Amino acid sequence: MPRCRVNLNSIIFLVILQGADVVLFCSWYVQVSPHSFVDSNNKVHVLLLSSWRSGSSFLGQVFSQHPSVFYLMEPAWHVWSKLKKTGAPAHRMAVRDLLQSVFQCDFSVMEACLPEQHSVSPLFMWSHSRALCSPPACPLTPRNEFSNNIQCLKACDGTSLQGVEEACGTYSHVVLKEVRFFELESLYPLLQDPNLDLRIIHLVRDPRAVMRSREESAKAFESDNAVVLDQRNVPAGEVQYQVLQEICRSHMRIERAILKPPPFLKGRYKMVRYEDLVHNPLGEIFSMYEFVGLEMTRQMEDWIYKVTHGKGKGSNKDAFKITSRNAVEVSQAWRSMLPYSKVKRIQEVCKEAMSLLGYKMVNSEKEQKRLDIDLLVPQEPHQFSWLPTKTEDPSIQ
Repeated sequence: MPRCRVNLNSIIFLVILQGADVVLFCSWYVQVSPHSFVDSNNKVHVLLLSSWRSGSSFLGQVFSQHPSVFYLMEPAWHVWSKLKKTGAPAHRMAVRDLLQSVFQCDFSVMEACLPEQHSVSPLFMWSHSRALCSPPACPLTPRNEFSNNIQCLKACDGTSLQGVEEACGTYSHVVLKEVRFFELESLYPLLQDPNLDLRIIHLVRDPRAVMRSREESAKAFESDNAVVLDQRNVPAGEVQYQVLQEICRSHMRIERAILKPPPFLKGRYKMVRYEDLVHNPLGEIFSMYEFVGLEMTRQMEDWIYKVTHGKGKGSNKDAFKITSRNAVEVSQAWRSMLPYSKVKRIQEVCKEAMSLLGYKMVNSEKEQKRLDIDLLVPQEPHQFSWLPTKTEDPSIQ
């Protein structure tokens, strides 16, 4: 019987070559497969915590447009809309439980708040999520490109909630933006949940600027105002001031909880002032990305520059849109547009919060209008130098 003589070195070489082929194939498959699910134990969950008209929509887009992020804007809106005859304290547990499920890509919890046809269409501001305009949710926008919410509304509104869940499962970061929490304590169970790796970014803004922005869109806040004020009967002229007072009190409650944080909160909370964000956008955003474990991309750098270095302050019709504006001018607009009588009243109802958050008072109309007077108490700056490339972004409307 003939015997085959095989060189041992040849066998070893063939085995190594075959192993290399397997490794290369797996590497190729991971890169080209757009729907690979991310292990839930490796996901990072981020809550952008803020209040109305504080720049949270812009901050939301800073995360939404990132290719590693599944983003959803204000899912708690559905709870408040469903239970609008009660006050904010009655909603806390329902909102918290909703977020806990959505963070884990379980959207069945939304079904009680949505019409019978469970698709993406009734989800609040869903088209502002790039992830819901991209595969696997919708083929419109490649995952490494910026989305356009107008195009997304037309092309992607047929996505099912199952498709939303599938999309959520393919991202390393799940980011939710909320304006409906008034304290940290109701979030403590989420911070202690072993299935969540939760980081909280708390965005605040000068209450004088918040008031000026709220006045431009007062009608849009009537339902939320009633919930914030616990359905109390408040004179019409006092509603905005009392709502603002509640918002300022909420910032104080949150910040005071940080002074002596429980062990599970340490290293998982970051406060950001809107004014610092617009004066040093890339430095602040780089710091936030680092806090949650995201890499800054060149595309994101360019987008951030363009959206914060436009011309003018934007118009009333753009109040709820992310458009290219001069962000520093926007942050200072209240100083020329609010009468001093209103500024004085705002400072009275938010005095303690302004002191705690680092906003200086103005003592006269003349001082208010002098833009050379800095009204921010300095915080430690984030150093980051950059130069944007000349690119056009069709996603900015």
